[in-house]
Amino acid sequence: MPDFSAHPDLVVIYLGMRVEAWRGLKTLLGFGPKIGRVGAARPEGLLHYENNLIFGLRPLQVGMRWYWRDMDSMVAWAKSDPHRQWWRDFLKDTGGVGIWHETYHMRGGMEAIYSETGAPVGFAAFLPMQEARGSLASRHRNHAAPSLVGLPLANDPDAPAAGRAPA
Repeated sequence: MPDFSAHPDLVVIYLGMRVEAWRGLKTLLGFGPKIGRVGAARPEGLLHYENNLIFGLRPLQVGMRWYWRDMDSMVAWAKSDPHRQWWRDFLKDTGGVGIWHETYHMRGGMEAIYSETGAPVGFAAFLPMQEARGSLASRHRNHAAPSLVGLPLANDPDAPAAGRAPA
């Protein structure tokens, strides 16, 4: 059994890309090497990464699992380039793919985002969905709340990370 005591704030995130149209194959094949280079560069706080996980063949769905030291490290990376630009580009044009992520925090809390995935995947297959509110960090801090009402709607790639001033 692993000893987690050295990583009390560990965050594990699964990310996936699901091909929803023929042009999505090109998007998927073009994106794989980019994310592989980011993992290999070991952004601050990334403890370990595993890319090229196959989640399904019909439709094709691949992804990755990344282990982060803490939520702040993961959010800082997500709010920086190239991730910020990738998300901005996806919001303009999905490229024929759907994307999703599920985040699990050692201190408790789970969170997920599904966008353009066609049939439900992951939590969406058995849990009711609600609009994402606030930042990823604020959602994890408030995981014990009965609802996320009251959190701001800001969830765009340029919104500042919780507790940080805009750059």
